[in-house]
Amino acid sequence: MTTATNSSASGAPTLQADAKLIGLVGLAHAISHFSQLVLAPLFPWLKDAFDVSYTELGAVLTVFFVVSCIVQAASGFIVDKLGPRPVLFVGLGLLALAAIGYSMAQSYWMLLACAMVAGVGNGVFHPVDYTLFNRKVAPTRLGHAYSVHGITGSLGWALAPAFVVPIAIAYSWRVALASAGVVALGVLLVLWLNRSVLALDVKAVHKATGQGEPAAVGGEFDFLRIPAVWMCFGFFFFYAMVISIVQTFAPVAAGHLHAVPVALVAVCLTVYMVASAAGMVVGGFLASDPSRCERIVGAGFGIAALLALVLAFASFPAVLVPALFGAMGFASGIAGPSRDLLVKKSTPPNATGRVYGVVYAGLDIGQAVAPLIFGRLMDHGQYLSVILGLALVQGVLIASAFNVRRVRRTALVPVSA
Repeated sequence: MTTATNSSASGAPTLQADAKLIGLVGLAHAISHFSQLVLAPLFPWLKDAFDVSYTELGAVLTVFFVVSCIVQAASGFIVDKLGPRPVLFVGLGLLALAAIGYSMAQSYWMLLACAMVAGVGNGVFHPVDYTLFNRKVAPTRLGHAYSVHGITGSLGWALAPAFVVPIAIAYSWRVALASAGVVALGVLLVLWLNRSVLALDVKAVHKATGQGEPAAVGGEFDFLRIPAVWMCFGFFFFYAMVISIVQTFAPVAAGHLHAVPVALVAVCLTVYMVASAAGMVVGGFLASDPSRCERIVGAGFGIAALLALVLAFASFPAVLVPALFGAMGFASGIAGPSRDLLVKKSTPPNATGRVYGVVYAGLDIGQAVAPLIFGRLMDHGQYLSVILGLALVQGVLIASAFNVRRVRRTALVPVSA
């Protein structure tokens, strides 16, 4: 299942080889998240440049995530057929092309077209990343691989505004977006120079995807009949809602509930993301035993839900609100690596790309739905309802995790490539 570049003489992946692979995949994942947030911080500039409303600019992001969702589900099939490396290179290339295209846009419609290109590029990463991890990383180090994957994604989100806004202020929004494209091209070059680390040779790909084996009854869509796959899809749908609520509405809602100064409200998200990354480091060690992944997910999001209820109902000084967001982020981060193990344990060995593509499409759908629900609550001043909704969705995640384990007892149907 592994190539010589990732194996010791005995055939087991070495720590050095695994670390290099995990680092390269994590770097690519950071660019995926980085590309998701290069436009939003520049909305004030884009609004004036194209004479459009914030609603119209928001529609550009909607197009991005809708296309990404469709491509994410479809690209898993391509990964299973061709292997992950060429798909990863195409995805990074498209993200770079889209960013440079944004910088050259002369109309709103050109922004929309570039968002479609970016959505195609963004949609390939989860099927690619998890196929590489599950095929090439030693099982005892998978928890750490998932941990790094989550951390680099969070860092990519954090880097985007810190990168594009200063460049836009110093030069222009066009230079900022072109620079973002150059960053993506730079990462693509790094991965190409280390392409042997990302390789699955032809025999390994055939073995991993079932090609060359007798065809099973049914076809390559048989994995869709596995109940656990759809439970995982639902889990990631609600997980994306949690992320969307925290990133977009919860800090402002908590600020209204506890009379938090604007400066402290702005700090809440940063504290949450940094604490979440720290929690993922701890979660990587806890996930070394896959048998307890449901319990870890349940504990992590259970604590997060309790903290959200404290945020909703307790009275305390405004200065403690960022600390509560940090604690909530740490608890959620601990659950991160075990969250990814839920999917691995539910995936037939010859359908990794397809399963991860469909399951992680739930992330894009959740991020598209949550603003419609919670944005309306915010418009009507229902700040308590926003925080209670966050606690409710976190509670649903606990139930979803244990339902995945329950339905996983259903025999996996044969899946052919």
